[in-house]
Amino acid sequence: MKLLGIGSRINHSEYGKGVITNVSSKHYWVTFIENGLETIDLDSEFEIIESAENEVDTVSFFDVERSLTEILKKWSDVTEIVPIADKWKGGKLILEPGDTSLKASEIPIDTFFHKITMVRDRLRVMEQKINSSNLDEQEKIDLQQYITRSYGSLTTFNVLFKLKTQQFVGQKSS
Repeated sequence: MKLLGIGSRINHSEYGKGVITNVSSKHYWVTFIENGLETIDLDSEFEIIESAENEVDTVSFFDVERSLTEILKKWSDVTEIVPIADKWKGGKLILEPGDTSLKASEIPIDTFFHKITMVRDRLRVMEQKINSSNLDEQEKIDLQQYITRSYGSLTTFNVLFKLKTQQFVGQKSS
């Protein structure tokens, strides 16, 4: 088996087209156009579109990309790509009214999830603006508590997130 280098382009039967952004001893880290970052086994079945024959860098493209993303998140209101948990992909949210004479409403769960992540991103931007504002420290703390409680109210939706690190976190008990 020939090891593909970072930058190789592949077409995977399940995830579609993607670019290898990191290589470990057991996995390729691939950023797929439609499905975001996935890890696949080195011996997985996929079509090689273009092979990059370079050595595996000590600082991978993934590390550079992650660092740049963190900088952008910190200093701008750029939103990150947040993957939905696999079990919810393509699903729908059905809202059944208590009155049986009324029609149920269906929403693609991907649309609902996108709206939830937009709320989270806007809360983060608000948090940054509060922290960098000219408000006095007590006002900042008071507003920060409202945001923390808002995150706590949104933890119900954590089941939708693929990555635990991207979930809502409310106030932690001591």
